[in-house]
Amino acid sequence: MRKFIITGDGELRLGDVNMHKDLLQPGETCIGGGYYEWDYVGARLLLDGKSYDFGRPRWHLVDAVRVPKVYEGFTICWEGEPITQWTKVVYE
Repeated sequence: MRKFIITGDGELRLGDVNMHKDLLQPGETCIGGGYYEWDYVGARLLLDGKSYDFGRPRWHLVDAVRVPKVYEGFTICWEGEPITQWTKVVYE
């Protein structure tokens, strides 16, 4: 399934995995996750739901979400709203 997590240091990580914990590297922590889909027409990355392993993203725990530069140009949304309402987005 298409799942995402936000690591403890704010990295957005996407993957097609069975369990959200499969997206973590050894020693990393997670502040939440859920499911994602691409809206190519609207240029949006849609995030929603919650991780069975880690719960809903706790945006307040990070100063910024670090996003791969390849996603620049897409608006990243949480439950339909841009995540910039909760945290800053930095493209790396």
